[in-house]
Amino acid sequence: MNSIITDNMEKIRAVCDQHHVKSLFAFGDVCTDKFNDDSEVELLVSFKSLSFGDYADNYFQAVDSFEEVFHRPVDLVTDKALHDPYFTGFVHHTKKHLYGQ
Repeated sequence: MNSIITDNMEKIRAVCDQHHVKSLFAFGDVCTDKFNDDSEVELLVSFKSLSFGDYADNYFQAVDSFEEVFHRPVDLVTDKALHDPYFTGFVHHTKKHLYGQ
């Protein structure tokens, strides 16, 4: 796993605690040797149960918080958004557990 993740685990856990994260995985380039200065950090998230009104605010605040941690763009994919079988396969093939269940 890339040092951008391993060096920031304490901050990652704090963001997860603050934003009602049930589980978090890194996937894609950040989990491979293809990660570079132009790469975004790709994260797969599952949130704890939130009201519909709170969900969107929580999601976008989590994105902002993770971007502050990594100092680069973050693609925060929710587990509920995994519909395409090819993308789902890619995510599950490369993902690394970071937080939660």
